[in-house]
Amino acid sequence: MRARLHRLVSGVALLSGLALLPIEPGLAQDGGRIREIRVVGNQRIEQATIESYIAVRRGEPFSPAALDESLKALFQTGLFEDVRIRREGDQLIVEVVENPLINRIAFEGNRAIQDTILEAEVALRPRQIFSRARVQEAVTRILELYRRSGRFSARVEPKVIELDQNRVDLVFEIDEGPLTKVRGISFIGNEAFSDSTLRGAIQTVETAWWRLFTSDDTYDPDRLEVDKELLRRFYLARGYAEMQVVSAVAELTPDGREFYITFTIDEGPRYRFGTIDVRSTVPDLAPEELRAAVTVREGTVYNAEEIETSIQRLTDRLGALGYAFTRVEPVQRLNREELTVDLVFEVSEGPRVYVERIEIRGNVRTLDSVIRREFRLAEGDAFNAALLRRSRQRLINLGFFETVDITTAQGSAPDKIVINVRVAERSTGELSFGAGFSTVDGPLADVRFRERNLLGRGQEVIANLTISGRRQNAQFSFTEPWFLDRELAAGFDIYRTKTNYQTEANFDEAVAGATVRGSYALTEDLRHAVRYSLRRTQIQDVDDDASPFIRREQGARWTSAVGQTFTYDRRDQRFLPSEGYAVRIDQEIAGLGGDSRYLRHEGRADWYYSFAPDWVLNLGLSAGYIFAFAGEKVTLTERFFVGGTNFRGFSFAGIGPRDRRTEDALGGNFYYVGTAELRFPLGLPKELRIFGRTFVDVGTLTDIDINDPRIEDSGNLRASAGFGLSWLSPLGPLAIDLGFAFLKDRGDETETFRLSFGTRF
Repeated sequence: MRARLHRLVSGVALLSGLALLPIEPGLAQDGGRIREIRVVGNQRIEQATIESYIAVRRGEPFSPAALDESLKALFQTGLFEDVRIRREGDQLIVEVVENPLINRIAFEGNRAIQDTILEAEVALRPRQIFSRARVQEAVTRILELYRRSGRFSARVEPKVIELDQNRVDLVFEIDEGPLTKVRGISFIGNEAFSDSTLRGAIQTVETAWWRLFTSDDTYDPDRLEVDKELLRRFYLARGYAEMQVVSAVAELTPDGREFYITFTIDEGPRYRFGTIDVRSTVPDLAPEELRAAVTVREGTVYNAEEIETSIQRLTDRLGALGYAFTRVEPVQRLNREELTVDLVFEVSEGPRVYVERIEIRGNVRTLDSVIRREFRLAEGDAFNAALLRRSRQRLINLGFFETVDITTAQGSAPDKIVINVRVAERSTGELSFGAGFSTVDGPLADVRFRERNLLGRGQEVIANLTISGRRQNAQFSFTEPWFLDRELAAGFDIYRTKTNYQTEANFDEAVAGATVRGSYALTEDLRHAVRYSLRRTQIQDVDDDASPFIRREQGARWTSAVGQTFTYDRRDQRFLPSEGYAVRIDQEIAGLGGDSRYLRHEGRADWYYSFAPDWVLNLGLSAGYIFAFAGEKVTLTERFFVGGTNFRGFSFAGIGPRDRRTEDALGGNFYYVGTAELRFPLGLPKELRIFGRTFVDVGTLTDIDINDPRIEDSGNLRASAGFGLSWLSPLGPLAIDLGFAFLKDRGDETETFRLSFGTRF
């Protein structure tokens, strides 16, 4: 074993310093010709193969220079541990020691990185020639892989196990070591912003005990490059047009377990926007038609993000006006004396380019047609960058893919372009078991199956069973997003629900029914949905002490209803939006058969405005009105109930008409609730995802189809205020609200504390 390793070391030394080796005695002098070439020591490699690397042939004279070249050539093949060339009379003797064959490659001690990943990283394979240089290269690649995963103290030691027939087993013994954490992040040269503020602008974070579910506190050199760009964008969005990240240095502690990162920055002065203008060299296109799309304003603090927003809005506007072959370029001129940036958006004609074809790769399960139908560009269309960005966003919104990368390449002609789409699919199936608690439903448990991309066709199937102290619900839903190969979503729901209203009104409600629905986009932001529902509603388990207005409705009723919903959504994102607005209008008419005759209108509008990072103001208004026709009355289960989640500070069904004697809630035909809520950070690390809320709710619930003095219905305004805490925990969302009703009626039921928590595992 030691002799073989010694020969390996000798071979590497010969290869790296071959020019210094002396020629064997007898070869140092010219003279005579080679009568025979004899190869000694070869086992697997044919003599003819070896002779092909030698620079001399039989009948040629002995030449030390040619033989030296031959020696180098044989070592460079990687086939031999050792090579010696000597002369015996008129014979040339080539003595070789072959490198062994690799029989098996194994990894020991690796837990963080799987064998398959390590095998793909190293360049060695079974039945390949073993060489020490290749083994060292493999060790380097493995160490680099561990460093990229945040383990800088990892060690790799290769072990060679000799076998018969000149074969070896190669074992890499790995000591992974702990994750190399980032102990400290500091900044040099920052005067406008504190270290803590800049730490919040980058992705890497300092290690802390609560960071159990993130890897951002481990050192990653690639992430450090991202952090430099994030810092630059942070400053460019706040007026520092000349900011530069001079350096980013990561220092490893002597024990190899932690890093200290130091960013050196040059902030430069703070600028404001000077003159803003739009110039057009496109024939028949007046700049006045475009100025309204520019969001940048003179005198405001310089903001590179606003420039990008204006470019996109200008591009969209040009596309709407029919100018497909234009480009928008911002030209900036810095005035360092006045600290202003003059900005001109230059609109010019770009090359006339058409989409030749769209290439899709990476989709193993999802059908090509599912991806193509989300594109706002088709093959043969004029290329439009804005429509391409919108297409990418639509693919991301599907939720079928981990990543969506879209690039363009030159087509078969100068005026043609190829769009390359590469996706990485994610799991779209979900089988989950849930548990939670809320002050309304009490403890709850559910079982849920969901598949969002059934058979790769983009279809969605949901089966759900929920049981709580207040409600039991079973539901099955199916949705086809492109019905009849059109952008028309169609589906159906089958459900059965039983709800306990004993606390509020001394009865239980059981509902069983089915809904057929369809929806389609009128514009990119406006969607229209229609539905037909048939359901059976039963009032049961009515308490003997319940209100007579509830007891008289005991029994079952059938409802046959047609409804429609308009949704206009301009929010920046659906979950935790920070800007934009959304409006939803819902209407339903019952009377096409069944026992109910009513027309219901309900709407909701929300507006979001962020006036500082993570400070978001939400103004919302919801309202509803229902009335019966054809001599019917609005029944108990058709009325609105307000309180709890939709009116904090009051318990569920805590306001509105009620029986004076029993105090049972009877619901109402008309309601409105206005909300003003401010979401703000609590100064905690962002990755904890904990934020505070303060709110004011104002509204009322009134009107009932019963004219009886025993019913109390003032219709007075109610109001509450409070504050809350939300935590988007890894185990599920948790919300705590403290609401205080400061404007209320006699008989209203208030609720100060509200807690909700849920998860799936």
